[in-house]
Amino acid sequence: MKSSNYIIPFALGALFVSCNGKADENADTAVIEEDEVAVVEVDVAHQRSVDLHREYTANVEADNVNNISPAVSNRIQSITVDVGDNVHKGQVLATLDPANADQQRINLEQAERDYNRAVKLLEIGAGTETQVNQMKTQLDVLRTQYNNTMTNTVLKSPINGVVIARNYDPGDMTGAQPILTVGQITPNVKLIINVNESDISVIKRNQPVDITFDAFEGETFTGNISRISPAVDITSRTFPVEVSVSNKNGRILPGMFARVDINLGTRDNVVVPDRAVVKQNGSANKYVYTFSNGVVSFKKVELGQRLDDAYELLDGIEDGDTVVIAGQVRLNEGAKAKINQHK
Repeated sequence: MKSSNYIIPFALGALFVSCNGKADENADTAVIEEDEVAVVEVDVAHQRSVDLHREYTANVEADNVNNISPAVSNRIQSITVDVGDNVHKGQVLATLDPANADQQRINLEQAERDYNRAVKLLEIGAGTETQVNQMKTQLDVLRTQYNNTMTNTVLKSPINGVVIARNYDPGDMTGAQPILTVGQITPNVKLIINVNESDISVIKRNQPVDITFDAFEGETFTGNISRISPAVDITSRTFPVEVSVSNKNGRILPGMFARVDINLGTRDNVVVPDRAVVKQNGSANKYVYTFSNGVVSFKKVELGQRLDDAYELLDGIEDGDTVVIAGQVRLNEGAKAKINQHK
């Protein structure tokens, strides 16, 4: 009595199609009768070293991000840039209401005049050195306060970069959000990928990776692993890994979608032509027919990577097995077959 594992292959032998997307041009769609002999084409499965790749996706981030905000809330007088504008270090980006700074400037100027007068009086024997020292201390405090106020009234960019966010308009009061966000995108940008626990042990700092962007179809960029988190993310069970990408010309912009391809080494697995792999319609299962002594057998397989016109198989087929690459649509488990000698 035949095992129940073969009931589906017997009944649905005609419902399998090649995974390379091509129909068998010479095949009849009917399953062969028991006394018929199918004509098939075959190849040999070989074990070989296969590069192990993982693809991770991420959005581009600026290498360094600065939020432009005052230390205390104030009304915005002007904003000189907008999202997407390039800015340089020291450039004025926004100015706030200067009323407080103006009053502090007046107080500072008066304190400077009083101090200078006290120094001259001390030189001619009037006043005391203690008074002069106290006035000098007070002058230094006022000068520091004024400089801090000016820093928070005339807001400048601390880096060369690009404006990646703007949250207010002139006339608004500043609040919890920064007025502007400036991102440094040259000479590098970065990607944060989440690497599986099973892969993290073979990833190293400075390891090169290949990167593609939807914005630059057909181009491949080279990056490297710049930082590996020492702790796993409890929610996703992955490790955040930072990838650095050269961006000297500024083409790569924050928010672009990227795919990161990491070579994790090699492994030895069986490889078969893509024409050998068939799938059952309405199912995700993949199968390969093997040929031995004029009879075919039906083997469920687990696919690894697509390798040009071949597939890596993780299990199901042994090294050296003869596999059917054409004529599968008329086969079922245990069917008689012969090799097409004219191919």
